[in-house]
Amino acid sequence: MDRLRGVVETASAVLYTAKAALTQTKTNGASVLGTLLAPVLSLFLTNNPMPDGRPWGNLTDYGNNPYLECPKTNVVRYYDFTVSRGIIAPDGYQRDVLLVNGAFPGPLIEANWGDTIVVKVHNNITGPQEGTAIHWHGFLQHETPWEDGAPGISQCPIPPRTSYRYEFIASLYGSSWYHAHYSAQYSGGVLGPIAVHGPTQAEYDIDLGPVMLSDWHHKPYFDIIEEMLAPNGSPRVLSDNNLINGKMHFDCSTVAAEDKTPCTNTAGISQFTFRTGKTHRLRLINSGSDGVQRFTIDEHMLTVIAEDFVPVKPYNTTVVTLGVGQRVDVLVKADVGKPNSAFWMRSNLTVCSAARQPNAVAAVYYDRASASATPTSGAWSVPDPGTCANDDLDVSEPLYPIPLPDPTFTQTMDIESYKNASNVTLWKFNGVSMRTDYNNPVLLLANDGNYSYPAEWNTVNYYRNSSIRIIVNNNGPASHPMHLHGHNFYILHEGPGTWNGTIVRPENPHRRDVQLVRGNGHLVIQFDGAPGIWAFHCHTAWHASGGFLSSLIVDPDAVSDMRIPRDVERNCRAWERWSRHNVVDQIDSGT
Repeated sequence: MDRLRGVVETASAVLYTAKAALTQTKTNGASVLGTLLAPVLSLFLTNNPMPDGRPWGNLTDYGNNPYLECPKTNVVRYYDFTVSRGIIAPDGYQRDVLLVNGAFPGPLIEANWGDTIVVKVHNNITGPQEGTAIHWHGFLQHETPWEDGAPGISQCPIPPRTSYRYEFIASLYGSSWYHAHYSAQYSGGVLGPIAVHGPTQAEYDIDLGPVMLSDWHHKPYFDIIEEMLAPNGSPRVLSDNNLINGKMHFDCSTVAAEDKTPCTNTAGISQFTFRTGKTHRLRLINSGSDGVQRFTIDEHMLTVIAEDFVPVKPYNTTVVTLGVGQRVDVLVKADVGKPNSAFWMRSNLTVCSAARQPNAVAAVYYDRASASATPTSGAWSVPDPGTCANDDLDVSEPLYPIPLPDPTFTQTMDIESYKNASNVTLWKFNGVSMRTDYNNPVLLLANDGNYSYPAEWNTVNYYRNSSIRIIVNNNGPASHPMHLHGHNFYILHEGPGTWNGTIVRPENPHRRDVQLVRGNGHLVIQFDGAPGIWAFHCHTAWHASGGFLSSLIVDPDAVSDMRIPRDVERNCRAWERWSRHNVVDQIDSGT
């Protein structure tokens, strides 16, 4: 029986009720995501200049190259984030977590295309203290590579009881998220959604905002890494649940008898309202640690309009597949039921995702339905293909066409796992298991003209090559969501075995910033290199912790000429002082 059809019959009944036994404060702190109080988003922000009636003027999603024609709005959006510890129960099982402004998920960042985003991050993590850094996933950062948020690569960590001010351009538009990039810290809760409004020819009535999908672990992230990276530890990490906008029920009867952690059945699920006859935009985000998600809404067709920060030619589907870090914007028309109808929204982890409870649900109410009603809709019958891969590349095509340029450099990078001399299972990428040095970010060293690094930093220098092709060969059974910072890469081919040289739609290949490479398969990407030091890594948190990461150096001469703000160096000096007098418990790759 496939998961999408048999989920109601095979899962515990406690998972499929709209009853909520805990308050939103108990489950998610200060967050309103997943509640009927969550605000809908406007088509764009209007407290700014409006040339030609739009913040981006006459630019379109189909007629303008987004990488060359970003508007300059001169508008600054300010945010203030405090990262601290807290206790919540997203699925009813009480946990020590990390929160952004007391919320899980953290606050929404909202801007128009071309705005400047400024976020001041305060590190209030205590008991114990930890450094932190925030990555603004999918943003190009071509003018500001030091704001990319990867410690040991683009910056030093933010020390405890200090602050750091990030400032960067919203250079692309669509849906994304921010997350900690310090060890596997985001698995503990440091994450939140981003919506950048931009031109679209897709017509819809209501923007319901972010729908964050995430596998969830009851153990703290540090404990998971300690167990995983212990001698003879298992690299396979099982999640305990699956969440939609930070919420889901959990069957507390499945908790081990010796585990006395407070646990509440039917803690609460996320809720959404559809207006009858209207078309709704949902911004799907896989913000999990490991699991590949398959998203559906019972009886409703989904129209895909964007993947990552790339508008695509609209196409219809019943199920959307998202690897960790991927985003898909879909349109859904509320024309299936009556005004008092209620339906299940579902996101199920694929068969290749290690999970104790893989099925997440949320309630979708048409505008006259009771908000306490339990949906009785039936799931789509769409079997899990078991490939742990994204849909075929010919399914989606970028709206703005960019032909594939000839590569100036081609490299093969292999993925492999191994056991070191201590019987610890680690990952090698391009022959190296990476470990970062928090005190010596590669970008700052390169800016000083220093390009001699330890092998364990796993840096690759592409010099002044302008179009770089990478053939990723996966020599193991696990799939991996491959993420390149600072770029939307062209996806040339993906599939089982080795690449045969075929390129899918070279006149307009698909582009995005995360793509799954299947087990025992290959992924071929190409990118137009921008000067900087860019992380290229598996976005499975546990694999990155195990060394699955590389730093790509592009145009070192231009990097040496960059004028890096003094705040970056000040933060490094503050980190050096703090780490000199405090133990930095770096048990993994660090990023």
